[in-house]
Amino acid sequence: MEKKTRIALVGAGLVGKRHIAAINELSNIELAGVVDTDISAKKIADQNHCNWYESVDEMLTEERINGAVLSTPTNLHAKQAQICVQKDIPVLIEKPITASTAEGKELVNTASARDVPILVGHHRRHNSIIQEAKKLINSGSLGSIQAAHFNCWFYKPDEYFDRAEWRKQDGAGPLSVNLIHDIDLARYLCGEIVCVQAYTKKSLRGFENEEVAAAVLKFENGALGSVSVSDRIVSPWSWELTSKEHPVYPSTDQICYLIGGDKGSLSIPDLKLWYQTGTPDWWQPIKFKHPSIERVDPLVRQMEHFARVCSGEIKPLVSGMDGLKSLAVIEAIAAAAREKSEVIVGNFI
Repeated sequence: MEKKTRIALVGAGLVGKRHIAAINELSNIELAGVVDTDISAKKIADQNHCNWYESVDEMLTEERINGAVLSTPTNLHAKQAQICVQKDIPVLIEKPITASTAEGKELVNTASARDVPILVGHHRRHNSIIQEAKKLINSGSLGSIQAAHFNCWFYKPDEYFDRAEWRKQDGAGPLSVNLIHDIDLARYLCGEIVCVQAYTKKSLRGFENEEVAAAVLKFENGALGSVSVSDRIVSPWSWELTSKEHPVYPSTDQICYLIGGDKGSLSIPDLKLWYQTGTPDWWQPIKFKHPSIERVDPLVRQMEHFARVCSGEIKPLVSGMDGLKSLAVIEAIAAAAREKSEVIVGNFI
């Protein structure tokens, strides 16, 4: 009989339940335990034939596990991850990796010193759409990337905030909670971001966080980019509504990302590669082609990947340092908005 990878879940909220569903899709992984301070999580554990614990320490004392998924509020990530890493347990940490780059650097350094892998939950990298986009870019089909735009507009209802007070606090706005996904993909597809300029707009709902942010990005390779995020815009132009990744969101046939090069341009998620035959010329006709891809739930693919990381078979697709770099861009954007000046991302790492 094949030995199963035993993975514990810490945090049985909305995303945590999706991780449980992903585990249950894979025959080589089993849920080793559920950790959550809310007693309602006991029912979830019972339904999945495992034990419920109120703390990570308690779970690690009682269970032999190969890895842990941390799907708790961001302010708990650093402490819970450190507990696991100190026990040499690989972790899959939901994004952002920690509440601050200071915490993130300490965690990444500890994990590196102990040679314990960290996989950060930027699950979109595991999506077939993004994997194909990466292939197209790496193939040279776009030529030299010149510019890119990443759009993230949607409207969160009041009940979203009422269910969890931390969502109303400073640092829990769409800049860190949502845009960090798009920033991670900007880095993955276009290269490292070296400096930013930005503006934010405070919440009209009266919360501590922002509800609109926009930034200009300068990439290491010289390309320029722009990002725009808001959780108070009625719009079809966000990854959630265009990628058909999660059926809970109504889908549209629109796009949310544009990447332009001197040989062609790519729109995402429809993966239309726009190009001209012969020498590029704005007077010449432009056409497109797009590949067909196999759609697989990226959370299932991520969990499968994590099991292989836990076994030492592969390195994390999104390492702790990757997660730290994406968080550094977010902190740089927030600083640029406060200071109304260009900010160097490297200062936060």
